[in-house]
Amino acid sequence: MFSVTSTQHVLAVKDIESTERYFLDKLGFAIRFRVEGWSFLSLGRFHIMLGHCPDEVSARDTHEHSYFAYVNCENIDEIYRDYQRRGADIFQAIADKPWGLREFGVETPEGHRIMFGEDIEPASSS
Repeated sequence: MFSVTSTQHVLAVKDIESTERYFLDKLGFAIRFRVEGWSFLSLGRFHIMLGHCPDEVSARDTHEHSYFAYVNCENIDEIYRDYQRRGADIFQAIADKPWGLREFGVETPEGHRIMFGEDIEPASSS
C-alpha cells in the first residue's frame, strides 16, 4: 500500500552558505550532507535541499508564490518560542485560525516562506 514517509523540498538559493546557516541557527535544522552546489538539511522528517542557483529569481520576488511548505506539527507553541529565542524571521505571529489550526509563519533571508500548524482540539461539550 502506498504511503508517504517524508517530504523533501528543493529550494533554489543565491547564497547557499548564508541560507544554510539560517536554517541551522534560526530554524534548528541539521545537516544531512553536502555535495558541490547542494546542502541537504532536516528538521525531523521535514527535509530541505538547498541548491546554489545564483542567477535565478529570488523567492522574495515571487510574492505569494514564495510559500513552499506547510508543516503540520505537535507542540507548536514550543517551536514558536524557540524560533523567537533564536531570532527567526517570523512574518505571521502564532494564532488560532477559524479553519481549526493554530499556526505561524517564518521567512528565510531570500524570502522562502514556511507555515507551521497544529490542529486545535475541539472544545469538549459538557
